[in-house]
Amino acid sequence: MANAISRGSPGVVMTDQEMAEYLRENGYPEHVVRAGRKGLIERWRKFVEEVESGYKLGLEDYRNDLDIRGILRMLGLDGEVQELDRRLEAALTDRDKRVWETGPGNPFWDFGYPRSARGPLLEDLKKEGFST
Repeated sequence: MANAISRGSPGVVMTDQEMAEYLRENGYPEHVVRAGRKGLIERWRKFVEEVESGYKLGLEDYRNDLDIRGILRMLGLDGEVQELDRRLEAALTDRDKRVWETGPGNPFWDFGYPRSARGPLLEDLKKEGFST
């Protein structure tokens, strides 16, 4: 079992049981806890595909989806989503604008928004001054 220092530290990979305990102890919803490693990675993959094809939800949903990536980092799973990260990074524009803060530091996914933004996301981005 991970010690108190390594639990929830970026770069430290937890076991599935440690992940569930960490998520539960830190107040994540039960559906996130149950999803575990595989479910979180799958949700991130679907999010990246949605961004590539045209994200259809609003900014609040977009930010909630970015939180998934922050969770993956806290669980030490960066290495398992590198290709998805490259795809997402290629799909973003206005990379100097921070649209969310998923955790410490300046992870790339907190900056910019999808080039394909339209509908509710584009409207919300305009309202918050991120897009014209």
